[in-house]
Formats: sequence, C-alpha cells, structure tokens
Amino acid sequence: MLKDLFQKRKYATIPSERTKREIPEGLMNKCPKCGTIQTSKELEKNLKVCTACGYHYRLNAMERIQMTLDEGRIFEYDNNMISEDPLQFPDYIEKLDKAKSSTNLQDAIITGEGTIGGYPVVIAAMSFDFMGGSLGSVVGERITRAVEMAIQKKYPIIIYSTSGGARMQESILSLMQMAKTSAALSKLSEEGGLFISVITDPTFGGVSASFAMLGDIIIAEPAAPFGFTGRRVIEQTIKQKLPDNFQTSEFNLEHGQLDKVVSRKDMRPTLIKLLDMHGVKGDVTYGG
Repeated sequence: MLKDLFQKRKYATIPSERTKREIPEGLMNKCPKCGTIQTSKELEKNLKVCTACGYHYRLNAMERIQMTLDEGRIFEYDNNMISEDPLQFPDYIEKLDKAKSSTNLQDAIITGEGTIGGYPVVIAAMSFDFMGGSLGSVVGERITRAVEMAIQKKYPIIIYSTSGGARMQESILSLMQMAKTSAALSKLSEEGGLFISVITDPTFGGVSASFAMLGDIIIAEPAAPFGFTGRRVIEQTIKQKLPDNFQTSEFNLEHGQLDKVVSRKDMRPTLIKLLDMHGVKGDVTYGG
C-alpha cells in the first residue's frame, strides 16, 4: 500500500501551443494507415515506408529516380517541353503554373536514361503531385520519345505509373496520347525490346488503360490501387458492394492482372535481377 502511495504516476503530456509552433514543419509524419508518428529522417531512411505497418507513402518522380538509378543519376530527356493551352480551357495556364511552382517539375513526368546495377535503361517516372499525374500531350509525347530512344539504343525501358487519368483540360488531345504511347510500345515489342511497367499508388483512367498495362513484365507496389474507374463509380453502376481489397495490387495479382507485387525495399534488387535475365552489361553513352 505504501509502495502504491509513493509510486510516481504517469501522465500524458500535451504540447503547448508554443511548443507546437516551435516544432519545425515537416519534422514528423503520421502514417495515414496506422497512425504511427515517425520522424521524417526515419521515414526517408526506410524509403518512405511506414516502419510499423508497411504503408508505402507516395513518391514524386525524382524520388523514384533517385531510389532506382545508380547514384540517383539521370540524363534527362526533353526537360524543356511544356504544356500549352490548345483548347483555351479556363484557368488551365494558372493551374499549370501553380503545379510547376509547387513541384519544381515542367509536367507530370520525368524521362531519361541511366543505369541500374550497371545495366543501361531508359526510365520514365510519373508524379502524382503534378495535377494528379494526369496524362496530357506533354506526358504522352515524352513517354513516346523515351520509347523511341529505347528502340534506338536497344535499352530496356522502365515506366513508373501513377495517375488519375487523362487530363481533362486537353480533352481529346489527352485521349490521343493513349493510342500514341501504345503504338510506340507495339513497335518496341516488334523490335524485341523489354518494357517493365511498375504500377504505384494510384494508377487509374487512361494511363491504366494504355501503357501501364502493356508491359512485358508488370509489377506493383503493395496495396497500390489501380484500375480504370474508381470504386464508387463501379458500385453505383452495378448496384453492388465491392470487396474491401478491390483494385489493390494484391487483388489484381490474384485475378491475373499482375506478375508480381514488390515492396519498395525490394524494387531495385528485383529490377536488377530482371535486367540480368534479359540484358547484357555495357558502357553507357548519355545522349548518344
């Protein structure tokens, strides 16, 4: 009883408003799936994967490239290509300018070449933070040119997809990119080239309906949602409740839409293994 009397009680400490203001913004991150709070440094060290539940945070295009290519080095293609406003869609230019300012990207994709484990590759990485990774004329053109460069150099091409679909502000011009990219990949296939498609959170609409699902090898990160139309629209159309894991990587793997689900820490080793199976190491001459 005396022991209980003098035992120090534990209390939860609620940070004061002053303390909250003194904590630098971006220092801590709360996992949207399990609620675990981690430092940004810890999260970066773990490739932006929650150490508690394995939730894969979204990455931008440059983060993908830095995690994939040797030393994070890329010789970028077409980095001066920018979207215009062919249909004079209201506020489109303002939205483009805002996206460029917030992401430091010219559009929703980065393309170029580099090496992975010493193997030369052409790479394209989409960025959801640029207008939802929407497929517009610039994205379609940059992917097409990247595929054409892969054909010319006889390099494998790897495309990281993440998108909400075609860019509505470009209407039919954005939908045309589906046919254009698909035609380029058809030519790559005829030439015996290798296309590895990596699907990430989220990948929907025209991107999933075109180049994302045309890979010789199609892999995806864990729990990445992808499909053509979102759950809500499908449920309203068929008047039925869909499974909780509907459209996740694991669901699509089970139903034959994927070759493999690969965690982020295993992605680079997996790509190296695939390149080793299909390619030959050689010197890389950038821009040649």
